[in-house]
This record gives sequence, structure tokens and C-alpha cells, in this order.
Amino acid sequence: MEANTPIDSELEAIKARVKEMEEEAEKISEMQIEVDKQMAASATGSATATLSLEEKQEIDTRSVYVGNVDYGASAEELESHFHGCGAINRVTILCNKADGHPKGFAYIEFGAKESVETALSMNDTLFRGRQIKVMLKRTNIPRLSTTNRFPRGGFRGRGGRISRGYSQGSSRGSRRPMNGYRGRGSFHGPY
Repeated sequence: MEANTPIDSELEAIKARVKEMEEEAEKISEMQIEVDKQMAASATGSATATLSLEEKQEIDTRSVYVGNVDYGASAEELESHFHGCGAINRVTILCNKADGHPKGFAYIEFGAKESVETALSMNDTLFRGRQIKVMLKRTNIPRLSTTNRFPRGGFRGRGGRISRGYSQGSSRGSRRPMNGYRGRGSFHGPY
């Protein structure tokens, strides 16, 4: 009988481990359901792209831009920093598309326009050891850019456009590769 006791204890340990694994699997499935809910909510949250310009402008009148935000800051920390201003609908920290790191600024959307004025008074306050800049959020107007001074296709100056790696040949319209030597005759290599 004593010989069966170590086997029984090993069997009980295995059963306990299997039970733990099943509980972990339940937790993982619950987490997956939560992630699916969040993904569905973010899909419906993309409805701002279908808003009209007037609706976007109305939302932007209730929003502020927060600059010089610490890269390690979370949306919850920003929300707690601005909680005295009023009800907050959304905190958005923008990230680079390439690497996913924060860009160092955020947008905060409030429930009421009066909250924006209170938030603007928090300009130059310290947040995570950095002096933040709080300004009104501006509305982006599609196809209006202040940085692109020339239309698509680039700037065409006096000689037209010359492709990189090619130069104009002697006759009009012909192109030959630029390989470093443009003299008369043929180029003879060292061999």
C-alpha cells in the first residue's frame, strides 16, 4: 500500500496541474472575448471618419492639443491630470506608424466646451516632469496642406524634369545613362 502512495501523490499533483491549466485556458478565453469587444468598439469608433466637416469642427471645439507629453505617459495619466477640467470623452496619444512609439503629443476631447477654457489654463504646467503645452485643437481640412507648397508631381523649373541617373543626350529626347564618363570615343577599361 505504501508503494501506491507516491504514485497517488504524483497523480494528484498531475490532476492539480491539469486543473490549473484549465483555469488558465478559461482566463485566456475571457481575455480573448474582451479583446474582441475592444476591437469591435474601435471599429465603431472609426465612425469619426464618416462625420461631416461641421461635426468634426464641433468635436474639435471641445478638444485640446497637448504638446511635449512624456513618451512613457499613458492615456489614464493624462486623464487624471486633466480630470479637474471637466468630463473627458476621449484621450488620444498619437504614435508613429512605423515603430509604434509615441510622438510626444496628445488630444483630449471633453464633454463640454467650457472644459476647454479650463484646460487651456493648464498650459505650461508640469506633467511627469515636463512642461506641457495646451492649445486649442485645430480642424484638419482635407486636401489643404500648409507644408506642400507645390502640387503633386513636384516643381518644374526651367529645363523640365530630369530623371535621376540619366542626362539629356545630344539629340532632343534621347537619354543615356550617366556612368561617370561623358567624353568622346569609347571608354576602355584597365583590362
